[in-house]
Amino acid sequence: MDRDTYREQSLHTWGQMAPGWEHRREWLMQMTAPVSDWLVGKLDPHGGQTILEIAAGTGDLGFRVAEHVGQLGRVISTDFAREMIDVARRQGRARGLANVEYRVLDAESMDIDDDTVDGVVCRFGYMLMADPAVALMETRRVLRSGGPLAFAVWRTADANPWAAVPGMTLVQRGHMPAPEPGAPGIFALAEPARISELVTETGFGEPELEEVALDFPFQDFDDLWDFLVHLAGPLAQVIIALPEDERSATRAAIEANAEPYRNEDDSYTFPAAAWCVLTR
Repeated sequence: MDRDTYREQSLHTWGQMAPGWEHRREWLMQMTAPVSDWLVGKLDPHGGQTILEIAAGTGDLGFRVAEHVGQLGRVISTDFAREMIDVARRQGRARGLANVEYRVLDAESMDIDDDTVDGVVCRFGYMLMADPAVALMETRRVLRSGGPLAFAVWRTADANPWAAVPGMTLVQRGHMPAPEPGAPGIFALAEPARISELVTETGFGEPELEEVALDFPFQDFDDLWDFLVHLAGPLAQVIIALPEDERSATRAAIEANAEPYRNEDDSYTFPAAAWCVLTR
């Protein structure tokens, strides 16, 4: 994998996903609330602190942190996709938040001075980065001594069929290759040993890990398909690029493979699981 090519593709992908994330942000925040609760609780932000959010997306996790740091504190809400930061800025202004700063920043090369933030939070970002070790070293650089880093990554594919089922279907139909070991992606940091290795080798202490379970609920298959096409990052890009007839056939194949997760009322419930991590 060429990392520069991956970075360009990822930037394009998440810029395109921003409208879908904005449209469904309330659903996303409700669904991922158990993870957000864990991260905010372990980060323990309090009045007057400066907290950095990496890979902020629509900014909602940072808005929760902003309530804790108060008007004397500050949240730096960052994402490498300008379109995502535009969404976060709109949502923050709608809430009247005056203690949030919005910045387009690549986590692997942050224009932030050394030792300037009291804590860092990142929800589902590090595993998607071209070089998470570099991003973690940058995080360590800007974080004051002893400051907490709280982040979340997805567990293995078998614990996350909401992503594994459509991904497996696309691989089976020849539309994308099977994930390369060690390559960035949704399950790149799924193993505790890999997480521990990364954080300790980049200057952090031994991490505290806890599994947090959640569900991905969908009203029906149309709702699931909308998620896949408008929010699911690299999977969405593959689906969008298919010719119309093959897109329809792929949709039918995903629907068939998703049958074990269909409820009696034709809604769907997919289990999900994340590793939530605290280190200093």
